[in-house]
Amino acid sequence: MSKAAYDVAIVGVGIVGAACTDEFARRGLRVAVIGEDVVGSGATAAGMGHIVVMDDSDAQFALTRYSQEQWQQLRSELPDDVEYEQCGTIWVAADEEEMIEVHRKRAYYGERGVPTEVLDAKALQSLEPNLRRGMAGGLLVPQDGVVYPPCAALFLMERAQARGATLILGVRVAKMGEGKLRLTDGTEISAAIIVNAAGASAPDLTPGLDIKKRKGHLVITDRYPAFVRHQLVELGYLKSAHSMSGDSVAFNVQPRRTGQILIGSSRQYGAEHTEVDNPMLVRMLQRAGEYMPGLSQLSTVRCWTGFRAATPDKLPLIGPWTGDTSVFLATGHEGLGITTSLGTARILADQICGTKPEIPVEPYLPSRTVKEYVHA
Repeated sequence: MSKAAYDVAIVGVGIVGAACTDEFARRGLRVAVIGEDVVGSGATAAGMGHIVVMDDSDAQFALTRYSQEQWQQLRSELPDDVEYEQCGTIWVAADEEEMIEVHRKRAYYGERGVPTEVLDAKALQSLEPNLRRGMAGGLLVPQDGVVYPPCAALFLMERAQARGATLILGVRVAKMGEGKLRLTDGTEISAAIIVNAAGASAPDLTPGLDIKKRKGHLVITDRYPAFVRHQLVELGYLKSAHSMSGDSVAFNVQPRRTGQILIGSSRQYGAEHTEVDNPMLVRMLQRAGEYMPGLSQLSTVRCWTGFRAATPDKLPLIGPWTGDTSVFLATGHEGLGITTSLGTARILADQICGTKPEIPVEPYLPSRTVKEYVHA
């Protein structure tokens, strides 16, 4: 039986785990990261890669904006295969009632230094001529961008390895806690800090986490350059994405550098299998067609699914686990793991290294949701 000792052991090789590994290695700590599959698999491979500022709450805004700024700083270092494009997001308003939300978002973002532009119906049609005629307008957020998530995760992991991190793949963690991990191949690892960055599987390793799986579908088309020019999201997405009961779909499409179009989005609770649910897929594509009728004429190449890790208050769990002083969490990001990976890594490392975080961490601390388990 082999044994090894590290300062930090991270479980999970998605983009959050990769970002945490890179950040700890940057700070000179001895880091090991363990993954059952290849780097950037799981939810990372099933994500759209939208680097977006969101405002469902002040805490959500703070983390997404903080993280987006880090992506912008990293941009010049990203290899070409990460496909970073600052295409901007247009939140599409279908009617005048949704234009009220456009103006609310503009004011909220503007007060916090995020540039936006209100689009009337004519301006929206000019920017995105393939949208359905008759839309009321929208809000353009030009600093939002997109990345190709698997390659972004691989870049972060390879940089972490260049900084001395150890990557262990092809094994599962059988048991962890109290500064020790036992892997399925018999390896034992000791670490002062264990980070659970296992996404939707995090509760399997840390029982008691209030995290649920939310299944999502994605479709990608053949190459149709300039058919879609910005990330387009319906304003109704906010309602569907944050409904905590029932299945939902929303119009959400993304242009890829390849000329392909990524089509989302759907959310399901209680669906544990990875197979495509045809009725849900049909609903999602019908919704997309309502906003962009020409999509129905395009050829699709592939459709797939993934599982998001969702918390009741729609905020991730970043920080110490109340049941074990050696365990820290970096999970529960739902559909914002790609955006918030860099910010998550930074504020987690700040907590562990005793550095003052640049944004308040209290809204993300696991203790806010697990108090009932402290004396269990």
